[in-house]
Amino acid sequence: MNAEEQKLRLHVKIYICTIIAGLAISGLTAFPLETEIAYLVKHIETCPISLKNWLRTIYQAIKTTNLYYPFLSYGTDWLAFAHLMLAVLFIGPLKDPVKNKWVIDFGMICCIAIIPLAIIAGNIRHIPVFWQMIDCSFGILGIIPLILCRINIKKIEIL
Repeated sequence: MNAEEQKLRLHVKIYICTIIAGLAISGLTAFPLETEIAYLVKHIETCPISLKNWLRTIYQAIKTTNLYYPFLSYGTDWLAFAHLMLAVLFIGPLKDPVKNKWVIDFGMICCIAIIPLAIIAGNIRHIPVFWQMIDCSFGILGIIPLILCRINIKKIEIL
């Protein structure tokens, strides 16, 4: 393996580790939603009023739901689990990026698919537009390291 390929493989690993970390953090933070939102509500002095109101509404909904219907939070537990399993999926290209480039392609498809989901489901569920844009940003930001990773994998294949 020459120096150029080593450099490309290092960059690929950095991009993939970024994706793994993002997915793992997203997954782990989906479990304690009520606690996290309670913390945000207590520390939102500098946020715009629309965001303050939205976070307070979310907190009241989660708190009430957990009080009377705690089994509904099982859905976000599965969301968390899915994020963690997707993070595990990226171990394949971390070990052998050329052989497992399909995982990178899959990740890019997922990032693109976030946008229509956030917009369509967001409108159906009456999610404010600014929050839909925050959700869309996960796909937009997530695809960047994946595109860079895919470019480097193509360069590795040529070497």
